[in-house]
Amino acid sequence: MRHTAIAEIGNTLAEILRTSMVPDTIANPDHIGLCSPADKGDLAVGIYLYDIRESEEIRGNSMVMVDPSRQRYPSSFLTLYYMITAYSNGDIKYRAEEEQKILGRVVQVLADHGVLEGQVQAEGSPDGETIATIEMQNLSMEDKLRVWNVPNTAYKTSLFYKVGPVEIESERTRESRRVLDAAFAVEHREKED
Repeated sequence: MRHTAIAEIGNTLAEILRTSMVPDTIANPDHIGLCSPADKGDLAVGIYLYDIRESEEIRGNSMVMVDPSRQRYPSSFLTLYYMITAYSNGDIKYRAEEEQKILGRVVQVLADHGVLEGQVQAEGSPDGETIATIEMQNLSMEDKLRVWNVPNTAYKTSLFYKVGPVEIESERTRESRRVLDAAFAVEHREKED
């Protein structure tokens, strides 16, 4: 994937949730989307990318053959960290229960779709394909509050996930020349007694 891989993963998460949660849990697919908790608009499920780190699972370190005369420099592999928050506009008496049902459904859906096959490509894996996984994170309350970081707004119970590895291909290439001729010389020495 090129530079759009980060956005594509976020959109894939949103699409997985839309496909599985609409219309049973959320009435409108437009109510599930990417947003910061400070700017949620009318979303019922907000997916917030709060951190990007270099992947610890995989690192690109070898040139990739693009064609017989060109090589591409190694890709960067990333791990993406998301906070998913439920927002109910329902009656205050039922709001907490509705948000808890939404969060439960998100956990169920992402556990059932814990693998994003074909999302990233890695030169060292079979057929050049690596599988990105979706894993729930167990953060301390202090870390959750740090991620939330919305002034004048109380923390809302949220889910935290990491997705990776995600590949960002290098655009940089270099010419490579194939060996066309090779000359070998064999020297025979007789053993002295």
